[in-house]
Amino acid sequence: MLLSGLVIQAQQLNYPLANPFLYQIDKAIYSPENIFHTSVKPYLTADIDKIISTDSVQQSFILKHDFGKKFPNTVWNKIFNEHLFTIDKDGFKATIDPVFNFEFGKEVNGNKSYNYVNTRGFLIEGNIGKQFSFSTTFYENQASFPDYLSRNILNTQVVPGQGMIRLFGKNAFDFAWASGYISYTPSKYFNFQFGHGKNFIGDGYRSLLLSDNAFNYPYLKITTNVWRFKYTNLYAEFQDLKTPHTYDLGFHKKYGTFHYLSYAVNKRLNIGLFEAIIWNAQDSSGYRGFDVNYLNPVIFYRPVEFSLGSPDNALIGTNISYKIADNYVLYGQILIDEFKLSEILARNGWWGNKQAFQIGAKAFDLFNIKSLYLQTEFNYVKPYTYSHRSSLQNYGHYNEALAHPVGANFWESVTIVKYSYKRFFAEYKLNYICYGEDSAGVNFGKDIFRSYDDHPRDYNNFLGQGIKTNLIYNDLRLSYLVNPSANLNISIGITDRYEFTDSYKYHTAYFYIGLRTSLHNFYYDF
Repeated sequence: MLLSGLVIQAQQLNYPLANPFLYQIDKAIYSPENIFHTSVKPYLTADIDKIISTDSVQQSFILKHDFGKKFPNTVWNKIFNEHLFTIDKDGFKATIDPVFNFEFGKEVNGNKSYNYVNTRGFLIEGNIGKQFSFSTTFYENQASFPDYLSRNILNTQVVPGQGMIRLFGKNAFDFAWASGYISYTPSKYFNFQFGHGKNFIGDGYRSLLLSDNAFNYPYLKITTNVWRFKYTNLYAEFQDLKTPHTYDLGFHKKYGTFHYLSYAVNKRLNIGLFEAIIWNAQDSSGYRGFDVNYLNPVIFYRPVEFSLGSPDNALIGTNISYKIADNYVLYGQILIDEFKLSEILARNGWWGNKQAFQIGAKAFDLFNIKSLYLQTEFNYVKPYTYSHRSSLQNYGHYNEALAHPVGANFWESVTIVKYSYKRFFAEYKLNYICYGEDSAGVNFGKDIFRSYDDHPRDYNNFLGQGIKTNLIYNDLRLSYLVNPSANLNISIGITDRYEFTDSYKYHTAYFYIGLRTSLHNFYYDF
């Protein structure tokens, strides 16, 4: 009876993109004993269940009590083990949970004496029969952030990954956002999803192909599973906040279509091929809308884009992962936005050679220590990558990059160490980023929302050009998992951020403590 109310059968629901506490699942899907397409996220929970039971993993966190009648089991389980409300009637199953983030922090050397986050909302998920699932969530927020983050928010008018702001009180912001989707699996070969949310392609902490860095967007996703292939077609609508707009028409729209073919060569090696097209919803003749030329789910986009007169932004790439041992994984990505072979061979720093790459490694049960995890990663993005003639065609949405939060013209090293024991978790993260900042209005290639036509020179471009800036970001966090059903946890931590150039130094350090529902990734490490 204690276990029966913990979870509902997941059916066709998505596994959360943020999964900081379910280490066993990550270890299982990366095991060389299994074939699993780890680079296509969010995963379907039904797919994970073929490898390891998500119900069993959550039940492993069951917390019992021995207080007798003084503390009823129902109350105890609702707090520490179960969903708040569960409905299971005649093939309809649903759960309802509150979601929140109550956080308080103290900035040691900032202008504000304290920081806070006050988030309230709800999450509803459910299944109708065995083939249809749905999810919806809503968040209302007020927050005061550290100075470096507040400056970024005031510049973009968007809280990273969480939508547009309104000023609230003194040095604080008010913002709200919602997400949701419906998921339908008519057979073992196909899954159809229509929703408003995020997607991620890759095995790394970052993705240089498509990440969950930017704000939610409407999308239609068709996933096909045949033999060792997993093929994803993603159609999305993005919004551009840079271009002036009218009240009646709202923000300018742009569209994106994506193909990603993941092939499991064997149980150890996986190769993924990626292509994307971004185009303006309007052209010189007026409203263009969703171009039917890009609806074909099996065609190569670049020849189609070229046949239309090359008016759009085309990107191609690859993702590779290899399980070198039972608990060790190597992975990497290559992205090509634009290139000319003769200019590459000339090694002359031609501005139009816009590429990026990633290489990384993961280790589970490092040094044979159970639940000790290490991930290290290197990202490299050339100047002007992801940019285009205007922000209406760049690789961005809602004033945020669709790939890496820094944009372009940088390299980055990320190292993450995690350890867990029962419901206790520890995590340390170190980012070292070196980037070239724009100077005196000159576009050196970091800001992907600026037109690449503004580049100051055709040749002798290099990574880090402009104002060379170094950023060191440390974060140490200790957490206790209160309720595994919605990743409710108590966390305490410290963040230290040090940014410096030849002419200035900026140091931020702050402590924080919070009670939060961890279902989404929010990237503040830039």
